Amino acid sequence: MDSFDLVVIGSGPAGQKAAIAAAKLGHRAAVVDRGHMMGGVCINTGTIPSKTLREAVLYLTGLSQRELYGEAYRVKEDITIGDVASRIAHVVNREVDVVRNQLTRNHVVVLPGTATFVDPHTIRVAAADGTSRLLRGEKIVIAAGTKPARPDSVDFDGETIVDSDQILSIDKVPASMVVVGAGVIGIEYASMFAALGTKVTVVESRATMLPFCDDEIIEALKYHLRSLAVTFRFSETVLEVQKHPAGTLTVLQSGKKIPADTVLYSAGRQGVTDELNVQAAGVPASNRGKVEVNENFQTEVEHIYAVGDVIGFPALAATAMEQGRRAAYHAFDEPVGKLGDLQPIGIYSIPEISFVGRTEGQLTAERVPFEVGVARYRELARGAILGDSYGMLKILVHAESRELLGVHVFGTNATELVHIGQTVMGCGGTVDYLVDAVFNYPTLAESYKVAALDAVNKMRAIAKVTQTGVYRPLPE
Repeated sequence: MDSFDLVVIGSGPAGQKAAIAAAKLGHRAAVVDRGHMMGGVCINTGTIPSKTLREAVLYLTGLSQRELYGEAYRVKEDITIGDVASRIAHVVNREVDVVRNQLTRNHVVVLPGTATFVDPHTIRVAAADGTSRLLRGEKIVIAAGTKPARPDSVDFDGETIVDSDQILSIDKVPASMVVVGAGVIGIEYASMFAALGTKVTVVESRATMLPFCDDEIIEALKYHLRSLAVTFRFSETVLEVQKHPAGTLTVLQSGKKIPADTVLYSAGRQGVTDELNVQAAGVPASNRGKVEVNENFQTEVEHIYAVGDVIGFPALAATAMEQGRRAAYHAFDEPVGKLGDLQPIGIYSIPEISFVGRTEGQLTAERVPFEVGVARYRELARGAILGDSYGMLKILVHAESRELLGVHVFGTNATELVHIGQTVMGCGGTVDYLVDAVFNYPTLAESYKVAALDAVNKMRAIAKVTQTGVYRPLPE
């Protein structure tokens, strides 16, 4: 039996960072994952392929340039799956090589195979050739990730009825599609296929989509998706999905019937802990395969940690990386600060959304006095250059302390732009920093100064009426 200071199950973002962190601390670490899944779901079927698809769609359709060159503008008229498949394969293969190289050069032992617990310290690794070996881990990190939740009532065939792991393997761009579930994955794929010209209908059992996002941003996204001919069916539940020679028929409990070439079922993710036999290690898992952890990412078994998607929200690669690093540090008594609340959320829809901090709804419910500052891309020179007239950046400012409480961005480069606000918030900065700062011109970053001036002007107007409070005059 091979013994390691740390055994990590899963080579996705969380597992990679946990193993590398342990290795850099001088400990012997091993990563176990299926040979064809090096890099985890993130690289092979999730984040990297879907975001590569998004970039390919934006380029080939010319969608982001149509405000400049007209609605008829296209880089390629008849876009096929083959047009994007090669780009996806190139990026995925490159990222797999990067992950393998990072693990190797940090002297992390990579063991291909399927892991299952034998007892709290022992893991069996079954290789593809039928052989197996036992590993002992003084510390163990579960970073096995998730798989698409697949209701038993739905007959997935990988061609006309697919889950989010199968959607990139379909052989052609469908003329019509039903997307079941308006979560992050569902909305991202709905917007991508709508941009390709697919007639998309989104079915969601809730009354809205992405409820953790700012209401105004979601309204802007819905408006934009409707302009791409996306139809929304909220507060609707799928009764069954029928397969017919001419396509599929999605039957809703309300009686509506929606014909489509393809149905994408995107109704959540399921932890893969059932495949790990975590019960043998004494680690409980929910019926969705999720594992409960404390603030240090420890499970109920002190030496076993869990990180990444398998522990639930926010289930983002960026957050998972930091969770993995922190788990390894804690496991080997390395000091590490508390993981803060300022974690950015990025949604790679078309257009994209990103935010950090609280929303208007949350602040209102908490009775926190705040003011809103808005900058619209159409008012920025860079927005005109990019051909983005719909984008916007919104900051939420405490009406008394003037600190930033939230930043919400919709439009081009939203997921990049949000980090400026995250940094200001993390350093305890106020709206006055943004007012006084000089941003390159023309840039989208300039939107922070515009939004800050908007917020401060509103606060000055209140102060002028009430003649209370001390507010600095704006610079000439």
